[in-house]
Amino acid sequence: MMKLDSQKLLIGMANACITITELAEKSNVSRPALTKFTTGKSNPKPATIGKLAKALDVKVEDLIERGE
Repeated sequence: MMKLDSQKLLIGMANACITITELAEKSNVSRPALTKFTTGKSNPKPATIGKLAKALDVKVEDLIERGE
């Protein structure tokens, strides 16, 4: 199962110089959902992780936790 790494998501946002609101608009993911993802309260579906990666112009692998 893929698990979003909230720290990596925040780093991606910082690298892209965008806010949660801007990421919501670019990724078509709601702002409340993004807030849950960045605080680790919720884990998005793989398709949503894909949308976030595309909006940030990074690979999905750059946003998920590494398996052991």
